[in-house]
Amino acid sequence: MTPGTPRPRIDTSKPHPARVYDWLLGGKDNYPVDQQVGETLPEEARGNAARNRAFMHRAAAWLAKNGVDQFLDIGTGIPTEPNLHQIVQAISPASRVVYADNDPIVLRHAEALLTSTPEGVTDFLHADVRQPGTILERARETLDFDRPIALSLIALLHFLPDDEDPYGLVRTLVDALSSGSFLLLSHGTADQHPELKQDTEAAYKKGAIPLRMRTRSEVEPFFTGLELVAPGLVFATEWYREEPAPARERSGFHVGVARVP
Repeated sequence: MTPGTPRPRIDTSKPHPARVYDWLLGGKDNYPVDQQVGETLPEEARGNAARNRAFMHRAAAWLAKNGVDQFLDIGTGIPTEPNLHQIVQAISPASRVVYADNDPIVLRHAEALLTSTPEGVTDFLHADVRQPGTILERARETLDFDRPIALSLIALLHFLPDDEDPYGLVRTLVDALSSGSFLLLSHGTADQHPELKQDTEAAYKKGAIPLRMRTRSEVEPFFTGLELVAPGLVFATEWYREEPAPARERSGFHVGVARVP
């Protein structure tokens, strides 16, 4: 954060998606209001969160091994080791990583935990994906937008209803990237869990958290104009590059990695 900027206040009276996700992953940085939402979600939600996180680890590592050394991660969530910068800097120590999230508790933990290697850089922006212009302007202070950047949007866009134009927001972010950049995305879905859709939506609605799970055909447009890398737009448990996928498990996330031509 910019020195002298007032610290945003943490509202412990309302649940926040980042803190609910932290609870699902077994974290401790959440409040009773977040736990109440988590406890009303179907039991499978915890497994889905872990499988989504594992996809991020595999995809980020693959990108780093293939020469990408700049990352813009929006909707970071509460730091959970290994974090994205730890994954990529273990492969390419000089990697530069900018995190952005709108939950003040993420800021508090990010300052302590999202520390870079000596060769690389990490920075954290307290910012909202609904303000892509602000994120891009501030990210340019750390990242070189004339070189490839991996834009990471993990478990974020299903919290944006249609009237907030999630497709337009993603397009604004992607259009700012140079050729050879990548979009790394995961999105909540009920395609493999249709019997859990109603209970999941009800749990978030009770916590006043918007939730718009999308089908595969509704997730596809986020990749319009981009080149999906193999295995394409698949469930989180099916995205493998360097090893064969294990026995198939159901997943609550569609995922994909795509190159900016």
